[in-house]
Amino acid sequence: MKTAVEHSTEPTISVSLTVKDANSALKFYSEALGANELFRMPTPDGGVAHAEFMIGNTRIFISDEAAEWHAFAMPEGTMASCLFSIATDDCDGSYDRAVKAGAEALSEPQNQFWGERSAIIKDPFGYRWSFSQKVEEVSPEEMEKRAQEYFSS
Repeated sequence: MKTAVEHSTEPTISVSLTVKDANSALKFYSEALGANELFRMPTPDGGVAHAEFMIGNTRIFISDEAAEWHAFAMPEGTMASCLFSIATDDCDGSYDRAVKAGAEALSEPQNQFWGERSAIIKDPFGYRWSFSQKVEEVSPEEMEKRAQEYFSS
């Protein structure tokens, strides 16, 4: 199946986060994840109708809740079922930076059987983020063996 933007430089799919306070979220993502804000369209009351930021080479949209656009933030205390994975050269440093900025630690950095070092945090808005650092090349056969050992213990 071909998409309308197959030859475009725009991604086929874009992610848009909805939060209760996008101004605070943009500040947090900058401090915790190294995000670079590209654009912010304020609402008359000082909120955020739409903003865009980059983490690495990925553009992410964000806005405040807006019932008229069917955009609702997660209820406080809940957690998104999705996970955003950030490829990094320094899992431990990325994790430490995010926790220092106010993220909740869900799993500390550790080497995984599939050849990556990873950690997971939850941001103050309910979204989960992982940091993944390649530490070794693992063949499909070796990964299957390691997976069987991991899941049998």
